[in-house]
Amino acid sequence: MQKKSNIKLVLFDLDGTLIDTAPDFITSLNNVLSKYNKKNLTSNEIKTHISEGSSKLIKYAFNIKEDHQEFDKFKDEFLLEYKKNLTASSDLFDGIEEVLNYLDKNKIFYGVVTNKYHEYTDPIIESFPQLKNLKIVVCPDDVSVSKPHPEGILLACKKLGVSPENTVFLGDHQNDLKAGISAGASVIGCLYGYSLTETAKETYDCMFVDAPTEIILKINS
Repeated sequence: MQKKSNIKLVLFDLDGTLIDTAPDFITSLNNVLSKYNKKNLTSNEIKTHISEGSSKLIKYAFNIKEDHQEFDKFKDEFLLEYKKNLTASSDLFDGIEEVLNYLDKNKIFYGVVTNKYHEYTDPIIESFPQLKNLKIVVCPDDVSVSKPHPEGILLACKKLGVSPENTVFLGDHQNDLKAGISAGASVIGCLYGYSLTETAKETYDCMFVDAPTEIILKINS
């Protein structure tokens, strides 16, 4: 398929959009829960909270608040365990490689804007040769405010010299949609990810896909 639109840059959220990182989250969190004789969580329970950060994962998994005396210990142990498993089972979502090939063929820049810090993001990205042509990776380390604030998307656009109006941002969480819309980019909500449901269509004025195989058509619409 040939490029028909004026899109010059495509930016992806990481977890639940570009890469299915859930298996390694699930293994790591349940390993820590087992250590403390806590009930393991199902994959669906964990997926729902992945995009909300490690603090919310720990609060949900251990049923505690952040002021709990052992909260920091549980969180630190989870992050250490996750770091061991960062690339054990994570994989590109089916159909993403075809999207990247299309972008390469049509000389459309692409990158990542994530709320995951470089410490965790970089090793994951480096483990996939299919991502060798990423032009930019923006993490919370690079901005003063993370998504849903649009700063990360705007920073990527500025560094690559592309207007937000010529940019598509894809994500699987409401914070992604809010950030993309606020930045003035075209936005695609990824229903194949971890957080969004069909009800998001009633709230957000943007495009949606049920699978990565639909992304190219949306970019050209």
